[in-house]
Amino acid sequence: MNVGFGRQDITPRVGVELCGFGPFRCRHAVGIRDRLWARAMAVEQDGVKVVLVACDLIGITLHVTRKVRARVRQAAGLPDEAVMICCSHTHSGPNTGPYIGWGAPDEPYRETLHNRIAGAALQALADLRPAELHVATVPCTGIGLNREYDRDRPPLESVLRDDWQPAHPELTDTACHVLAVRAPDGRLRGFASYFGCHPVVCCADTRFIHGDFAGVATNQVERDADGVTGLFLQGAQGDVNSCVVHQPEAEAMLALDVVAGRYARALRRGLAAAQPAAVDRVAAALETTVFSRQSWGLDTLRDLLAATEARLDHPDATDTAVLDGDIDLRMETVYALALRDLVARAERGESLQPPTEIHGFRIGPVALLGSPFETFQAIRNDVVQAARAPLPLVLSFVDDSVGYAPDRTAAARGGYAQDKVPLICGELPFADAHGELVAALLRLDQRLVEAGGSLS
Repeated sequence: MNVGFGRQDITPRVGVELCGFGPFRCRHAVGIRDRLWARAMAVEQDGVKVVLVACDLIGITLHVTRKVRARVRQAAGLPDEAVMICCSHTHSGPNTGPYIGWGAPDEPYRETLHNRIAGAALQALADLRPAELHVATVPCTGIGLNREYDRDRPPLESVLRDDWQPAHPELTDTACHVLAVRAPDGRLRGFASYFGCHPVVCCADTRFIHGDFAGVATNQVERDADGVTGLFLQGAQGDVNSCVVHQPEAEAMLALDVVAGRYARALRRGLAAAQPAAVDRVAAALETTVFSRQSWGLDTLRDLLAATEARLDHPDATDTAVLDGDIDLRMETVYALALRDLVARAERGESLQPPTEIHGFRIGPVALLGSPFETFQAIRNDVVQAARAPLPLVLSFVDDSVGYAPDRTAAARGGYAQDKVPLICGELPFADAHGELVAALLRLDQRLVEAGGSLS
């Protein structure tokens, strides 16, 4: 087996509007707390090559992914299924996803981003050298809190104590999976860590660029060994927040280092504990698919748009007003923009069931099963229980960004993840994200089990 690593700085200009915490926040960056990176790991065995790129970004669109693949295909001859891009979902970087109103996109940044991501991938491919894979699973608690099913948020002074634990850890991710790549002489060459938690520690008032706790922790561990590159792979985090979020700026910036330190310690334990893993195959599987949406016809869309525009036309409406106690007119603006586009697409006869991708890699015992969703824990659990790979890892924000995949209970209850985020992404709510995503990821797992020494 040969493995290579690469990295490219993808930090935007100071002054760019940051993405997250609500619509039209005007969160313009005033400085750089930590730089943002695209980090890549390429793996080759028996002539089969794959490259995984992890980005300190809120997400990317399929359009950008395809431009990256075209660049890598042109320069290195890799097929599309051999290039996977995942994102950490930081809320302290630019808007690189489909999110309407969640920070104005910086167009020069978005137009050139694919070149930098592709640059990291090509560096990794050029760096391919003999290596061994070591794998560990270590406890990682005291970070996540389930925001859907464990709503009693503890006080800040409690969660900052080293001994803090959530009341229901079983509703969160409790393990950090570490892939350590070592040279034949035992020297650490690079690593990847996997953990499922919304990485956000800060708040709507923070205006410094950084990769949230996942990015800060990865930077810390990289500095332990000069020249080592580390990737963070985001797991099922749709219903799991970090234990500190939406605190005032001073407290949030302090908590960023505390929570990042907890994750960095778990990551270091994993690197120390990792044991050699036999790599019997390197394989990839890519599938273009459509996840079904709710059936809102043209009449329904027009009625929803008319109701939204009526609220925006209220005599007391302003860009900062909240009507009747809970109608945020900035959010209503997001809905109006989304519904106008949906109505126009429907009037043109276009499908409102857009395609996206699911994408998997198999590296020895490890199966990376990726989708473009913010995946809920129950979905991850269903996949892991049924998967055939020895170590199946369910990744979020892979190759595209389409919003939340809520579990069946949360979807039936409705609310932000089920009903609002799809419109923020400019699309209709999903009909059965839970069932369809589990089935899709298990198809990938089966294809990767059956894969031989070549990509199909």
